[in-house]
Amino acid sequence: MLKNKFSFTAIIAGLMLVAPFKGAEAQMLPSKNKVVIDMALANQYFMKKWPDPGAVTNVGRVRTSNLWTRAVYYEGLMALYKVNKQQQYLKYALDWANHHKWEPRDGLNTRNADNQCCSQTYLELYELDKKAEYIEPTKQNIDKMMTGEKIDDWHWIDALQMAMPVFAKLGTMYKDNRYYERMYEIYNYSKTKHGGNGLYNPAEKLWWRDKDFVPPYKEPNGANCYWSRGNGWVVAAMVRVLEVMPKSAPHRQEYVTMLKDMLEALVPLQRADGYWNVSLMDPTNYGGKELTGTALFTYGMAWGVKNGIISKKKYLPVITKAWNAMSKECIHPDGMLGYVQGTGKEPKDGQPVNYDHIPDFEDYGLGCFLLAGSEVYRLAK
Repeated sequence: MLKNKFSFTAIIAGLMLVAPFKGAEAQMLPSKNKVVIDMALANQYFMKKWPDPGAVTNVGRVRTSNLWTRAVYYEGLMALYKVNKQQQYLKYALDWANHHKWEPRDGLNTRNADNQCCSQTYLELYELDKKAEYIEPTKQNIDKMMTGEKIDDWHWIDALQMAMPVFAKLGTMYKDNRYYERMYEIYNYSKTKHGGNGLYNPAEKLWWRDKDFVPPYKEPNGANCYWSRGNGWVVAAMVRVLEVMPKSAPHRQEYVTMLKDMLEALVPLQRADGYWNVSLMDPTNYGGKELTGTALFTYGMAWGVKNGIISKKKYLPVITKAWNAMSKECIHPDGMLGYVQGTGKEPKDGQPVNYDHIPDFEDYGLGCFLLAGSEVYRLAK
């Protein structure tokens, strides 16, 4: 670790050397049809590889298929279904949910956000066919977190994406503000308390992944360690909460402001090739093309533009460059996605990241790509 420390201004100035400038060759989004073709090809690869949605994973140890990595994939699959209503997609999701009896991973008493991520898809499926057995296990699980003083559950920022949308959906479905209030309490503890003073840095408008990365921890170049995918999870959490919360819901403006601030901070950190480095402020620490963080940022920006939260003029070129990079450089002829960082919590994990490397889990990378594609589709012509 280097002892010298760079100012935030100096770091941004250096990174902007690889950021997009006015005058660079203009790009355009592909057609809606091309976006769907790319999404469908990538998804076809995965469904062909995993024909049984209930099959366990075995990476290091056996895990049931409602673990968080697979749950993120199903978020993406449902997003794909909304823009391309193929019955095979819906059946694949229903078979998966039925296999797990619509329960969170590790049972109804779990408080672990990773275990609750699968409930996001359960609730979306419930909205399509309101059967009580689709929603009751999720409600029972979350209701166990609605009382008591414990609000320190989300001690890593990935948890915001895994669990916040479940609370938000229940609040909307039952028209019960208590879900919004408890969600805010746990979120705000992550923002302001975990790690000593919170995992969010209001000065740089980005999040440390967990307590292990708050200062005095620094990247090799002296910058704060902001992991790309970790911040991508927060961006996705804000989107998935805002898209279901009514405008009158408590604390909604907090999430709008958080999304806008984070996206603004991310713009100058984009690489000239359209991607974001796994270490957002240190391009020398495993720098290079990476899909998952890039896809999640694209997802947030495209949703923000479509919903009038951020400027189309400012953000569309950023979105376009990112999506075109992933579309042209990450998708193999058979649909496999390259440049996906494997599981972990910091830049060095899940390496190497390159076109041919197969990560330990392929499902969440595809989920991120499908989420981004679903919103790019809405912007495309």
